[in-house]
Amino acid sequence: MPKRSQEILDKINLKFNVYLLVIVLLCILLCMYDSKFIVPSVVLCILLLCYAVWSNDKRKVEIVNHIQEITTDMNVANRNNLINSPIPLLLIETDGAIVWKSKSFIDAFKEVDVITCLNPILKEIKMNIEKEAEETGQEFDKNKYITKQFNIEEKFYKIYCGVSKSKKKDKRKQREYQLTMYFIDDTKYNELFDKYNSSKLCIGIAMIDNYEDVMQRAMPEERAELVTNVERSLMDWAKETGGLIVKTERDRFLYIFEQQYLSGIEKDKVNILDKVKNMNENSDIQVTLSIAISNEGDTNFEKYKSAVDAMDIVLGRGGDQAVIRKNGKYKFYGGKTVEVEKRTKVKARTIAGSIANLIKESSNVLIMGHSHIDIDAIGSGLGMYRLSKTLGKDAFIVSEPKGKSLGKFLDDFSKNEEYEGVMISEEEAEEIVQENTLLIIVDTHKENYVEFPELLSKIERRIVIDHHRKAPEAIKDALVSFHEVYASSAAELVTEIIQYAADDVKLTLLEAESLYGGIMVDTKDFTFKTGVRTFEAAAYLRKFGVDIIRVKKWFQADLESYNVIADIVKNVEIINDTIAISIYDNVEDENANLICAKAADELLTISDITASFVMGKIGEKVFISGRSIGDINVQIILEKLGGGGHITLAGAQLEGFSLEEAKDELVIRIHEYFSEIE
Repeated sequence: MPKRSQEILDKINLKFNVYLLVIVLLCILLCMYDSKFIVPSVVLCILLLCYAVWSNDKRKVEIVNHIQEITTDMNVANRNNLINSPIPLLLIETDGAIVWKSKSFIDAFKEVDVITCLNPILKEIKMNIEKEAEETGQEFDKNKYITKQFNIEEKFYKIYCGVSKSKKKDKRKQREYQLTMYFIDDTKYNELFDKYNSSKLCIGIAMIDNYEDVMQRAMPEERAELVTNVERSLMDWAKETGGLIVKTERDRFLYIFEQQYLSGIEKDKVNILDKVKNMNENSDIQVTLSIAISNEGDTNFEKYKSAVDAMDIVLGRGGDQAVIRKNGKYKFYGGKTVEVEKRTKVKARTIAGSIANLIKESSNVLIMGHSHIDIDAIGSGLGMYRLSKTLGKDAFIVSEPKGKSLGKFLDDFSKNEEYEGVMISEEEAEEIVQENTLLIIVDTHKENYVEFPELLSKIERRIVIDHHRKAPEAIKDALVSFHEVYASSAAELVTEIIQYAADDVKLTLLEAESLYGGIMVDTKDFTFKTGVRTFEAAAYLRKFGVDIIRVKKWFQADLESYNVIADIVKNVEIINDTIAISIYDNVEDENANLICAKAADELLTISDITASFVMGKIGEKVFISGRSIGDINVQIILEKLGGGGHITLAGAQLEGFSLEEAKDELVIRIHEYFSEIE
């Protein structure tokens, strides 16, 4: 008897038994009142009991028959619903054997080998069921449905899977399961969802990089024509992408378009950059653009703020390029030409004054450079140390130099009693950190490139001074960021700060020479990336008696190192006819990064070599030094590997790679670079 029927009968019996008990009690009371009622009462109780049995059996048969009729009707209805269901249904074993399929399933997939396509899903479901059973020690939940996505012939289905044990006997004794699969057609939903996403707005900002320069250099009658041509080009470009562009300032434009056009802009590599640049190719006045586009943010205002932040990065990389921010990542286009100096002394004076005020307001000053510190970083650090001391503040350089990257400079530094206790370790720095401590970061702007990242997180008041192309991993929330990609070196920027921050700064000879050395090394003896301001900074330092010969001696290579460099040059491999790649395979050399940098410089002295890459390994890190004469942008190539730098000088660090693997990865990125500029 079905369980539900038994429950109903139990309730009926309970009620009838209560009534019978009441009658019996009344008969007993009646008999106690008068004995002549005993016999009639007994007869009455027997008759009632017989009636109760007969009535109960009859009702039981009626109820069981009624419930069976209902159950039969439900089974027939369920069976008919399954057979005629408009939703495709499939009963299948996890080994791929079909148990049953509905008519709608046959109609929906009659021209498709759907079972073959379902095999990966079946295997995944079986594996997950067995894994869950192993982890929990319990069988799968029969009431739980498994949901899967299934795409076939440009149609999208959501599959709901009910699971039960397979009834067939498997000779291999491997557990199989039977799945009831419901196929819900989500194609139209996905199309509407894609259409909705495609109609979302992207916000862009376009800026004429050299507006002031163009206005100064162009003849009065040419100015209006130049600006009009740029605006017309931007309007035509916006029209091609179904967008709207509005001029917000004399050199800035707001660009709004639907997201469906973003892939086309990426495919064309933001070709408006080249169109505007080549607009006046016969003139000595070249207009360049910077463009930032973002689709990130829940509101249009948030997207605009994201585009503004992206524009800061573009300008920090030298302009003449575009960046598209989506999915939390930045993708850069353009920026393959050498930066033109655009700095003004007004900005340098303003920033110098702000830095001086922050130093005065601080309790003490800590100065830190990048990991594997070089002469540019240490020279800049000493310059900021002297400025801080001049302004009456205790200052320390947080660094633990290793290897020969600083040449013989450290010998002269350690012999000078004036600097005893100036260079401290991270542990010593943490002990003197106060609430009002000021941290000055020089020659890097990346959070993961500073020498001691943990110290960075413990000090909120920070200043950043750097000249490398800006990267998305830039240090955030700096009180002042003097980030000038047009400068030759951090030492050049620090020299300007010293000139304008205070009138009574007196650099020691070692400080002046270290700053001069930073400029000299980063410009390869004033050959690369030098501007008027570079020579002005060098001239200012010469006033303190800089001995150029002594500075050069700091970085003279010993005979052993020179022979190693010669071997690296000897084993060079040439790709793309003009690019030299070589490997320094001495993994025990702590100065591998310095050797690689010098070898890369040496390779550029060979005719027909336009770019060089030399890699070595220290511990688990592979160091890559890239150099070029300007025809090839090594910064873009190494940026693809997580590095950065400048067009003619860049570097990268890779972890988890062997030297050969790093070389293969570099070659891939070089080929990518050439495919992008074609």
